[in-house]
Amino acid sequence: MESLENQELIVEKPPSISSLKQNDHDLQVTAKRTKLLSVFLEPFQWLQMLSSQLNSTFIFGIILVYGLSQGFSGSFSKVVTDYYWKDVQKVQPSVVQIYIGLCYLPSVMKPIWGLFTDAFPIKGYHRRPYFVIAGVAGCVSALMFSLLGKLPIAIALACSVGISAGIAIADVVIDACIARNSIEIRALAPDMQSLCGFCSAAGSLIGYAVSGFSVNHLGPQGALGVLAIPPVLLIVLGFVIYETRSANIRSEKKKVMENVEFTTKGMYKSMKCPQVWKPSLYMYLSLAVSISTHEGQFYWYTDPKAGPAFSQEFVGLIYALGAVASMIGVLIYHKTLKDYPLRNLLFSAQLLYGISGMLDLIFILRWNLALGIPDSFFVITEQCVSHIISKIRWIPMIVLSTRLCPIGIEGTFFALLMCIDSIGSLTSKWGGGIVLHLLHVTRTDFTNLWLVILIRNILRLATLGLIFLVPKADQSDELIPVDLLRKNSDTSTDDEGLQLVTINEKNQEVA
Repeated sequence: MESLENQELIVEKPPSISSLKQNDHDLQVTAKRTKLLSVFLEPFQWLQMLSSQLNSTFIFGIILVYGLSQGFSGSFSKVVTDYYWKDVQKVQPSVVQIYIGLCYLPSVMKPIWGLFTDAFPIKGYHRRPYFVIAGVAGCVSALMFSLLGKLPIAIALACSVGISAGIAIADVVIDACIARNSIEIRALAPDMQSLCGFCSAAGSLIGYAVSGFSVNHLGPQGALGVLAIPPVLLIVLGFVIYETRSANIRSEKKKVMENVEFTTKGMYKSMKCPQVWKPSLYMYLSLAVSISTHEGQFYWYTDPKAGPAFSQEFVGLIYALGAVASMIGVLIYHKTLKDYPLRNLLFSAQLLYGISGMLDLIFILRWNLALGIPDSFFVITEQCVSHIISKIRWIPMIVLSTRLCPIGIEGTFFALLMCIDSIGSLTSKWGGGIVLHLLHVTRTDFTNLWLVILIRNILRLATLGLIFLVPKADQSDELIPVDLLRKNSDTSTDDEGLQLVTINEKNQEVA
């Protein structure tokens, strides 16, 4: 009996303080591991959520087009072509800006590409063939650029424009899908733009990271051959991505002209709405007024006498870290800014954009050395700050563009808005080239480069006076008149597109 009582006493004995502390420690460790695991899994859960709400092939298309075609190709070609024009063709920086401005022409033509994808199906398909066409155009142009030796400037420009055309056509096709989904599932519009921004930034990171190495080991012209890889994958996407084929191809052909007429009238009617043309005008002016000084700064970066003489690898590293900063900017927007009103967010972003430009002025005047800050550290800091702010400024404008698209012509109309943005970028490039030329900034003379940058920064801040053109609305609000949207939707012709949403009642009715 005594032994049993002792056993009961032993069993009922409370745990010691040390064991309680150990248990608390184990629980804390487990909680930390769980938190770290949840943080790691959060992006994958987010992608899974988007795939469940949208078609998984649509998500794959965004990753491929924005990540490789736009992000990687855009960033890689930016560095490689800069060295190509500087070291192979030996062109002045102001002239290079004019040449690069010509590469925006395929983007300016986005409404035409959008009209083709909406109104001119090929073999009954609206989207798949145009991915293939984009891939062929980009691949052939990149291979010609790389393999035919030193080209005359006119042919080199044609190849460069061909690469840009492949990127622009693929952009139009996937942007049409994004615009439709943003209309049909408004709550996911910021998430889709966050995914686009993240993929673009990730692709840019890879492109910038390998660009300097490629130029150093392959030469500027040899490195251009790498740009043939993303177009090949676009061709594959055109065969792999899911799209329903129109049942009656002859009937589709008869309706082509009707589609063109409907689309043209819808675009004209939409652009007459103040709710559409005012924010469109703001987006154009905010890009055009901020003149580009990139080529002048690039030539100065790599100049051994007047500038810091950065190596090819370090230039690639600078831009790669800028791409990382862009990804941070996407995360900041996605986590904290996607619920802010459009006007307040764009005003704050534009203000920061103008102030951050002063860092370039400090660097050009070498005040960083007077403060004891090394060139390498300062330029990396400047690139990171400017890329974060630029991304926070850019994403709301894209969200705003998706909110301005009437359903039924969303592909062509979104392409029109992107065309306006491209014209703004073209104006910025050519305007910057003219200012560089007028102030005599050349391959070897950078005396007035600081003045060009000061003018650019003042113009950025002047854009704040146009913020009244942006609507006072949340990012998920309807911005265009409901009757316009309903009329375009009700009178729209048959649209056999990608199965991008879980239920497409209209296609079911047609079937």
